[in-house]
Amino acid sequence: MRWDNLADEPTTGATAPAGDIALFGTDAVTTRTFDTPEFRGITFHEIRARSIVNRVPGASRMPFEWTVNPYRGCTHACVYCFARKTHGYLDLDTGLDFDSQIVVKINAPELLRHHLASPRWEGAHIAMGTNVDCYQRAEGRYRLMPGIITALTERANPFSILTKGTLILRDLELLRKAASVTDVGVSVSVGFTDQELWRTVEPGTPSPERRLDVVRAMAGSGIGCGVLMAPVIPFLGDGPDQLRATVRAIAQAGATSVTPLVLHLRPGAREWFMTWLGQHHPHLVRRYQRLYADGAYAPKWYQRRITRQVHELADEFGIGPASRGGARRIPAVAPEPSPEPAATQLTLL
Repeated sequence: MRWDNLADEPTTGATAPAGDIALFGTDAVTTRTFDTPEFRGITFHEIRARSIVNRVPGASRMPFEWTVNPYRGCTHACVYCFARKTHGYLDLDTGLDFDSQIVVKINAPELLRHHLASPRWEGAHIAMGTNVDCYQRAEGRYRLMPGIITALTERANPFSILTKGTLILRDLELLRKAASVTDVGVSVSVGFTDQELWRTVEPGTPSPERRLDVVRAMAGSGIGCGVLMAPVIPFLGDGPDQLRATVRAIAQAGATSVTPLVLHLRPGAREWFMTWLGQHHPHLVRRYQRLYADGAYAPKWYQRRITRQVHELADEFGIGPASRGGARRIPAVAPEPSPEPAATQLTLL
């Protein structure tokens, strides 16, 4: 396995070929397996990373510049996950290895605290959960996020979190504390509510209903929570009735916003997804080949159609799209209930 871009102190050797001098030796990584039901078949590689704050490439479509990713690989095992390609950089495959070989940056909180203290750091917004989920099952054991949130709170550094994991509720009080000193954004990813589709394309995630329970819990604690309706999966999750059911459920959960994102298939994810599609929905393979013939993204006309439909449904159910930019200031305490509540109207973050 190749660890050169993760190593704290990469090893070198006189006999190492050019370009491979930063490979880790087997004694530089602690590899663990746990014989418990939730981790059976999963291998964890504990490393001490050299850096934890990553700059997003300028050509990216992302509305933020900096990210923190305490894990690589993800037990959510979403067949469409665009981050699969990153496992190839470690000489791991982007299929089963991505789902079961999890890299854990065990020094992430201390590394972040050091980075934020640098006089060169200007306190820019940091996004989390944008590559792999920072609240995947591994977080239940390694507990990296409490230290990360605390480090950001100590510096009043704005941040946002996107997750499919219900484990974020463990850190609810830390998020409330952070919100009292800086801008904090929380979003949950729910692309559809179809149970059969969920079980096959997102087998390691909590169900869509449980994720919407996170939205409800956040709202009940005075923390606005948006929903990234992602991905909208062509021909499987984009029917008018499916879109309506999903947006309705999002609205009923108390989401402050809903933002649709159509499935995109980057290298690494594309091969894995198309293999899955051929096994489960072979009649759709040719349609996908045509729809994604020009690259990783669905055609603009298709994206615009989905966006328009979701926005119309959001207007009908009283919610709107999130504005670009990530974090918003959220209440540090739950608001007092109105003595005579008016008709429910969900608002933007």
